[in-house]
Amino acid sequence: MSDHGKRRSNPVPSSRFGRLWHLGMASGTLAAGIGFKGLTELTRKSNGSRPARIDLPGKHAQRFTNRLARMRGAVMKMGQLMSMDGTDLLSEEASEIMGALRQGAEPMPLGQLSGVLNREYGKGWEQQFKHMDLTPIAAASIGQVHKAETRDGRTLALKIQFPGVRESIDSDINNLAFLFRQFRIMPAGVDLGPLFEEARLQLHRETDYQTEAESLTAYGAMVGDDPNLFVPRLHPDLSTENILAMDFAPGEPVDRMISGDYPREDRDRVATLLSRLGFRELFDFGLVQTDPNFSNYLYDMESGRVSLLDFGAAHRVQPHWVEVYRHLGQAAYSQDREDMRQACIELGYLKEDSDPADVNEMLDLLLLSGEPLRHEGPYDFGASDLFERVYYRGKDLFLDERFRHMPEPATLFLHRKFMGMFLLCRKLRARVDIGRMMMPYLGLDNP
Repeated sequence: MSDHGKRRSNPVPSSRFGRLWHLGMASGTLAAGIGFKGLTELTRKSNGSRPARIDLPGKHAQRFTNRLARMRGAVMKMGQLMSMDGTDLLSEEASEIMGALRQGAEPMPLGQLSGVLNREYGKGWEQQFKHMDLTPIAAASIGQVHKAETRDGRTLALKIQFPGVRESIDSDINNLAFLFRQFRIMPAGVDLGPLFEEARLQLHRETDYQTEAESLTAYGAMVGDDPNLFVPRLHPDLSTENILAMDFAPGEPVDRMISGDYPREDRDRVATLLSRLGFRELFDFGLVQTDPNFSNYLYDMESGRVSLLDFGAAHRVQPHWVEVYRHLGQAAYSQDREDMRQACIELGYLKEDSDPADVNEMLDLLLLSGEPLRHEGPYDFGASDLFERVYYRGKDLFLDERFRHMPEPATLFLHRKFMGMFLLCRKLRARVDIGRMMMPYLGLDNP
């Protein structure tokens, strides 16, 4: 999440027709940016096995981004995923502009915000607060956040859901699936159905503030009194179906450390704390916060503590999958290719009858990904080109249709979490001792 003090606001389109119109306008912007020649080339390439790359000029990418940011909800969420490092779907300039979707959405205008507060808190709601900042401190795909102080002295963050977002998820996902098919973003033969279905279910979970409140409370209990981490407490008396009230968390969004001039020790500390937390989530908690947006973490340099935000994407992991990932980690560390193959079959990466050449390619890719696990001492992500090697090799295999089937739907958002951890370490140019962290969970001695 990011600061929105000077950002313009537009009403969130809440009706199905209004959202369809905005998505149509976004598609029109995309088509206009590509041009007739580009569309012809896109169609020609789409008839092949590889998806076409869209070279969208900067001004059109900006308009396209603005449309998605104005819609919020599922459309913006998928745009965020499109803009993550390494997608190679858009040109470099367009990808940079689309990256703004990871920083935040347009906030609601005051009139629409007032309507939400009146509906949720009732007439005279202002009497409960000593002060409320009407300018949001952050806005994302599902809602925006306001800082407030209650009459009894509590300093809170109020997460207020955009109107109509919950009701629009199914139609947005259906419309996006149609666009993906029309523009042939994925190789022929890849079934996107499970991906869109899992995205639909995840978005419904993210807009269910009652479920998020339960996840926030459960997660806080699991973190306990860890002095390095801060999980905001829920305030049920000011929480509703569409407003989540919690402690205000201090610190700067971690994504600002990526471009800012922060000491290496702080970057190493943040990456180490969050990597260790990721392993604890999977192996200890069985509850994983699966949204890889770096702005969901705040770092307080004075205390050295990381604050954890946004539990709408918290995902329960069944013990079976925990054991499969443990098995895969053990096999990757010992470089046991047969055990790795069995774990890959469980996760849906491979099938029992997969071509031996494809099996070897997949195992080689996973062994490459496990380089930090087998490295002795802290792994220097800033000095390594591992991400590029893994990404481009994986992309080539995927586009060559070596692996058409999607992984198990229940693990899709865990993959997103792991990729987010990897990207965070890389972006922060951090040194992290992944091997030492993982050894206890794999039942192995420290390297």
